[in-house]
Parts: sequence; C-alpha cells; structure tokens
Amino acid sequence: MELESGSRALENRPSKTYRTTLLLAYQSFGVVYGDLCISPIYVYKSTFSGKLRLHEEDAEILGVLSLVFWSLTLIALCKYIVFVLGADDNGEGGTFALYSLLSRHSKIGLLSTPHAAHEHLTAYKLEAQYEETRTSLSIKKFIEKNQTSRLLLLLFVLLGTSMVIGDGVLTPTMSVISAVSGLRIKVPGLHENYTVFISCIVLMGLFALQHYGTHRVGFLFAPILISWLICISAVGAYNTIKWNPGVIRALSPHYIFYFFKKAGKDGWSSLGGVALCITGAEAMFADLGHFSKLSIRVAFTAVVYPCLVLAYMGEAAYLSKHRDDLQQSFFRALPERVFWPVFVIATLATVVGSQAIISAVFSIISQCRALGCFPRVRIIHTSSHIHGQIYIPEVNWLLMILCLIVTIGFRDTNMIGNAYGLAVITVMLVTTCLMFLIITIVWWRSILLALLFTMIFGSLELIYLSACVAKVGHGGWLPLIISLVILMSMFTWHYGTAKKREFELQNKVSLDRLLSISNSLGLVRVPGVGLVYSNVMNGVPAMFAHFITNFPAFHRVAIFVCLQTLPVPKVPLDERFLIGRIGQPENRIFRCIVRYGYKDGHLDIHEFENQLLMKVVQFLQQEGRGLPANGEMSLIDNPSEAVLGALAGTEVAADSGKKKVRFIGVESAELRQEVLELLEEREAGVSYMMGHTCVVAHESSPWIKKFAIDVVYGFLRRNSRSPAVPLGIPHASLIEVGMVYHV
Repeated sequence: MELESGSRALENRPSKTYRTTLLLAYQSFGVVYGDLCISPIYVYKSTFSGKLRLHEEDAEILGVLSLVFWSLTLIALCKYIVFVLGADDNGEGGTFALYSLLSRHSKIGLLSTPHAAHEHLTAYKLEAQYEETRTSLSIKKFIEKNQTSRLLLLLFVLLGTSMVIGDGVLTPTMSVISAVSGLRIKVPGLHENYTVFISCIVLMGLFALQHYGTHRVGFLFAPILISWLICISAVGAYNTIKWNPGVIRALSPHYIFYFFKKAGKDGWSSLGGVALCITGAEAMFADLGHFSKLSIRVAFTAVVYPCLVLAYMGEAAYLSKHRDDLQQSFFRALPERVFWPVFVIATLATVVGSQAIISAVFSIISQCRALGCFPRVRIIHTSSHIHGQIYIPEVNWLLMILCLIVTIGFRDTNMIGNAYGLAVITVMLVTTCLMFLIITIVWWRSILLALLFTMIFGSLELIYLSACVAKVGHGGWLPLIISLVILMSMFTWHYGTAKKREFELQNKVSLDRLLSISNSLGLVRVPGVGLVYSNVMNGVPAMFAHFITNFPAFHRVAIFVCLQTLPVPKVPLDERFLIGRIGQPENRIFRCIVRYGYKDGHLDIHEFENQLLMKVVQFLQQEGRGLPANGEMSLIDNPSEAVLGALAGTEVAADSGKKKVRFIGVESAELRQEVLELLEEREAGVSYMMGHTCVVAHESSPWIKKFAIDVVYGFLRRNSRSPAVPLGIPHASLIEVGMVYHV
C-alpha cells in the first residue's frame, strides 16, 4: 500500500477513516517505533553501569522503573504525541519542518530568498484560529530585525539536525552490539572479539541492503516489530507475576523522590542511562510525513506504550530478585524455553530499529540539500509511489564506515550509550525550544502557555542533558565531535552558497546593457532553445553576460530558469511555474521561476522540458488575451485545450516535409506565429547552460573567512556532485561557463 495515498485517503474519504487509520498505524510499526521499542535491551544495563548499585531493599530498582515510566509518559506520550505532533508543516515533521513553519509565519528564515509572488502559494495561506497577541508580535519583530538572533536560530536548528544525523551512527551500533551480546549468555566462553566481528557482519549486511529501498526490504518490518512487542510484553507480564508483583508501586512518582534521596549524586549520574528509554521518541515526529497524526497516536497509545511499560516492569521485577544479573538483565530475564526465539526476534528488531534512523538520516539530508545547507549528493528514489523513500549512496557508505569504526573502537555498549543519550536529549531540547516559538508566533497563544510548556518539558530534558554532559569524557564526546563536524560543514556550505548567490545578484546585468554589448559584438542567434540556469530572479545573470562577451552567439529562444526551493514541504504542480517575458517580443527571451518544496522531487529532464515549454505557450496565450502585461510574471494554471492542441496537434506533411500545426482556440496570428517558432526551435534542439564557478574569498577578507571559503567550502564543492547531476541534465547538451566569484 502507498503510504502517501493512504494519508490522502484519510483526509479526503471520511467514510474510510477507520480502516485507513488502522492500516497506517500497522505500517508505522516498521518505520517509526523501531528505535523506541528496542531500548529495553540496554536501558537497565546502561543505568547501572556506573556507581549506582542495588541494595537489599528495592529503592533503586523501583526508583529507576518510576523514572522510566514517567519519562515515557511525560516526554514520549504527553510532549510528542499530544503537543509536538500538532506542530506539523502540512503533514511533515522534524526539526526542519518546525523551522519552515516559523519561516512562513515570519521573516526569520535564512534558507530561502523571499519573493512577493511566493506569498500567493496555497501552502503559504494560513488560517489563524486566534488573534495575534502583543507578546508574539514583539517576539517576531525582535527576531526579524536582529540578524544575530536569526543566525543563532539557524545554528540552533542545524545543531539539532546534525545530532539526528549523528544518531545514524550510534543507533545501529548500540542496537546491534546489544543484541549480539546476548549470545554470551548461552556461550559464556565466547570472546568479545567474536561478538564484535558478528556485529560488524550484521552492520555491513544492513547497509548493503539499503540500495534496495525500504519498500522492498521493509515489508517484514511491521510484523517483526509487532512480534517483538508481543514477546517483551508477554515476558514482562510473566516476570512481574512470577518474581515481584509489587513493582507496580513504581508507577507512583513518590519513588523518584525516594530514589534521589537515597542514591544522591550516583542517582543523578545514572540518568544518562534512563534517558535511553525515550530514544526514538523524536522519530515519531520526524517520520510524520509518511503517515497521519491519528495513526501514529493510535499505534503508540494502544500498543507501543503499554507494551514498553510491561517490558520495563517485568525486567525490574526480575532484577529485584537477581541483583547479580545487572549487566545481562534483559536476556537473563527470558524464560529458558523462549530464549532463542526471542534472541532471533531481538536481532531482527535491532535491524528494523536501525533501518528507521538510517531512512530518517536520508530524509533529513535530502531536506538540508534542498534548502542549501548540505553539499550536493546523489539522491536515488527507490519507490515510484512514495517520494520519502530515498537512498543516498555517499551517505550510506559513510555511515557504514563510521559505524564499523565505533563498533571496533568502543566495543563497550556503556560508552556508546553515553554518547547515544547525549545526542537524543539534545535533539529533544532543540525541539522544545522551537516549540516555544511555534506556540507564540505560529499558534498565537499566550506566552504563559509557551513558558509552561518549555519549563515542564525543558527542565526534564535539561536534567537528563546535565547527566549526559557529565559523561563526555566516557564516550559522550563522540556525538559532540560528529555533530560539530556536520554542523560546521552544513553552516559553511550555507554561508558559501549565500555569498555566491549574493555575488550573482550584485553583478547581474540589465537586458538593455546586454543587448547594447551584443550589438557591438555582432550577436548571432542560432537555431534551438537555450535554458540558462541561475539563481537570479530578475535581470540577466553575470555568467550569461560573460559567455556572450566571449562567444557572441546564442539560441533564438532563450529561457532563464531559476530553481527556488521554498520552506514548504510541497508546491502543487499547478503553482510551480512562474513565467514572464524579458524585453520585447521579437527578442524571444523569457524567464521562468520554478518553485519546489523541500520534499518535492525534481521532474525527469524531458518531462520538465515539456512542461516548461507548455507553460511558455500558455503564457503567450494569456499575453495574447491581454492578461499579463509585458515583462510581468504570470502564474500559469493547468494546461488548457488550446495549448494542448498547439503542442500535441503537430503534423508533418509527407509530400512537402513542412510542418502543419493545428491550433485549437488560438485566434491571434501573432500568437500562432510565435508558438510555431517556439515549436520549430524546440525541434532544432534544447541546450542547457550552467555556471561552473570558482568561489574565492576577497584578498581583503579576514583569515577566518578565507579559511571558510577557500579551504572548507572549496573542499566541499570539489567533492560534491555537479549541479547538473541532481537535475538529470544530459552531458551532451550541457554548456558550462567558467567564472571566478570574489566574495
């Protein structure tokens, strides 16, 4: 079943809401909850890996169980399921979705060029349920006017994004090693090197399967996760009844207070392990685009949440009677008869959980690349129906190498757990802070409500973060290093791209000046259509003027194409093209602004070419009717019968070889002639022109700017894909114009 079509059916077919919701809820088990559901394997082990120990009374184990229960209840259930899922961006979730939502409601975004025409998009039309408060207006104006605050907000968002990408290294490593280590229960003499070797084999197999796409390797994911949840809940209920039914008392928060009173500093230090019980909760929001809010809420509250509570409760009951089994409590708590089946399912479940975060990393990097915050990489769509299912070869193999390095280098799940918890809690804290702005700026609610939300959930996450930061020297430095490298790379790429775009805007040339230069050079118009790609939305790009000056010849029909990625998930196809004319009609020069959302996939180059020329013909038809004035941009609607007749109704006479064009509803002779010329030039050939630029910092720039532009940005540009690759432009039709930009 197609997830996106199911989501649309949920919205457009109320009669099938019940069935569609259950279907999406079932499918979500294989994508959303893998990371969250495998946490019971290592939570108690990581919590008691430090100085915290169990004593004769059950104060410590009841306190930890109470912490786990209330962490799941407050952060996973209340924060994400109740509140954060409601902050979706047209059905999309994640850190970038929150940032794009803020960018549309105000001018605080730095990832897209504002244009007045974009405000008429359907995705930009927002329905306000409340009146804007004076406080929200003040906060919005302060951030809009303060460039430093806008920059810090972008860095904050990139920090959360880089931490999620860092999870792509830690989650597979932590999950697979924890599952494989269960072999040492039945084979005590198994050396640690063998478990590391087996873990590496599983990890390599996991990443080797990625190129098939989740729609091929993921059809077993939902049954595996459901089987896993049934196993851990059944074993948890069995252990609770058999060993210590009294652990149900831990549902009272009183035991948290008693735990810290007795454990003191050791109890606070153990919070880094407790935080692992909520790892994966952020995925419920990040993977929202493939499902609906209702389906995720139903699956979590009805199945995932109670199963996890039973699993943690049963393991706590077992530990209360077997205090010597702390380091292998999960597998030792399994009854003898079901050990091997549960072990096999646990290993498969870790693969499922790892698959979820790897797919999330692919999606996040795709968003970052679309919004100009990540170097150009090759993105392969593994499904013709679901755009969100993508595969990025460079990122996949880099993640595999990093996972193998961490597995071989660390070996110890306790150190990996310290790093894992720090990365997850940082992402959650970033989401909480962004939700403060969402509540005030987007929802226009009282600042007291926003402060209450931030204080309740932010204070909990800060406590967890403080415990994780204290373990920086014991493995917590790993996500900091990974995230710092990713953050600096993303920000440097964004900074270099912004400077490059700024240079192009400052050095654009007016058409009159270009024509005057061309006349003196003797410009020759050759047959064919030339598509000139640039970031300039008005005027003529300096790259094109540079080309004409050195080689005074170009096609008879010129179309300046500007691709814009907007901070919205998707742009409807009928609102994607914005067409205008440059200069007089006899020049045959047009401008086309093509607007994409960060979740939109670019069309096939031939399909794009057909749609672009069709939109130009539609523009000519509207212009012939006197609708758009000369030089103005016009939003082109769905194809009309007249245009389809003009494009599709062409015939070639067998006797004369001359083209005969059948026009339907096109009465103007001038329009017919111009459309005919356009069709003839298209048959002569279509060429694509792009700039092959070298960005260099100005000699008077400070050393830090020279290092960022000349060294870091230059390295990233040299090792990233060519701009023509993601667009699918054929190499034989591509003209690259070399030019040096001094920024």
